[in-house]
Order: sequence, then C-alpha cells, then structure tokens
Amino acid sequence: MFSALLKLPGQCEVCRSWPARALCEACVARFARPKPRCRLCALPLNTGTPVCGDCLLNPPPWQACLAGLDYAYPWAGVLGRFKFRQSAGLAASLASLMRSAPWVEPALDEAEVLLPMPLSTQRLKERGYNQSLLLARQLAPEKVQAQTLLRIRHTEAQSELPREQRLRNVAGAFALEPTAAASLAGKRVVLLDDVMTSGASLRAAALPVQQAGVAHLTCLVLARTPAPMHA
Repeated sequence: MFSALLKLPGQCEVCRSWPARALCEACVARFARPKPRCRLCALPLNTGTPVCGDCLLNPPPWQACLAGLDYAYPWAGVLGRFKFRQSAGLAASLASLMRSAPWVEPALDEAEVLLPMPLSTQRLKERGYNQSLLLARQLAPEKVQAQTLLRIRHTEAQSELPREQRLRNVAGAFALEPTAAASLAGKRVVLLDDVMTSGASLRAAALPVQQAGVAHLTCLVLARTPAPMHA
C-alpha cells in the first residue's frame, strides 16, 4: 500500500495542474528561463557587461556567484512553502532547477567541498530542517560538509531589515569548526544558500571560509532578488 502511494501523481506547485510533477515542464519552461547575470552577485543584467557597477566598486569576498532563479513570481511562493511550510519534498525539484542554470553544473563538478549555509539552533528547531542542506544533498551529496561552517549565534530574521542593518545583524555570526578549518586550505569551495537579497549573510559566511585559505569560492543560490536592497 505504502509503495503504491509513493507512485501517485501530484500537482504542480505553480499552476496546480494534475497530474504533474512538483514543477511541471510547462511552468519551468515559462518561468525559469536563463538570463544574463552579474558574475559576482548574480543580479540580472541588461547591459551585456559581466559585472554590475556595485560589484566593480565593492567586490564581494568570493570569485563567482550563481543563481538558479529570480526571487519573484511564481518562485517566491514556492520557496516560501519549501522553507516555512514543511514542504521539504520540493528539494529535489528545486535542486534540479539550480543545476540547469548556466555554469552551475561545471561549478559543482569542479568543487571539492559544498558548504550549505547553516541555521542557528533556534531557527533549526523552529523550522525542523535546514533548507540549504536539503538542496546541497540533492546537488552533490558526496561533497557536502554540513558541520564545517557553523552559525555561532542566533540573529534577527533578515527579511524585514534594511541593507546596512542586515550587514550589522550577521557580522560575526559564522565561524568554521576549528578541527575542519585547515581542510579547506587550497580547495575549490561552493557556498550554498537558498535566497540572496542584499548578500549580507553570504558575505558574513564567506569571510571565515576565505580566511581558511580556499583556492576559489563560488556562491550558489537558488533564488536571487531581481534588484539589490539599498533601503
């Protein structure tokens, strides 16, 4: 009986068609088209240049940043269900979207270590799982190091904070597990998060990773807000 239930069709999370996979082919084709992005912050670009003006003036502490989707309709709703409404089963479909984005698969193939963005103990208890770790285990399970990058203090939720406050909020919130830090030296590392808005959390997490002496650091996010948050 249980094995039969596993084979039942479901509804598309976007268009609600039935029967369908969690994300049907029509919705993926319509809403997940690749687009040019800044190679350092994954912000969508229309200028044909590889790097946006903000990154030229203030380069981030990594060598590349890749994004699967824009954090906009319909993906904002889908990610909300994945992250906050116990829809952990969406991880496989969302990871597939990430992998199909330009340059993501080569970055994963070349990486030696995949670090999911950690949650604080309090946030993990509230949510029940770390959504970034679920995505990482779908993308490259053999490269995932879930206990190397640590969140050493709980912080206020970033979503309602302006950019400067976001930076202060997460400053010093991340560290490397002392016995594992040396193992990153000289390695190609991918740091994975679910959503990138201002980039404050990724910058704070990238700092101890870079200080460990990695050879190359790529940030990979499932969704990127279409415009940076300055206010």
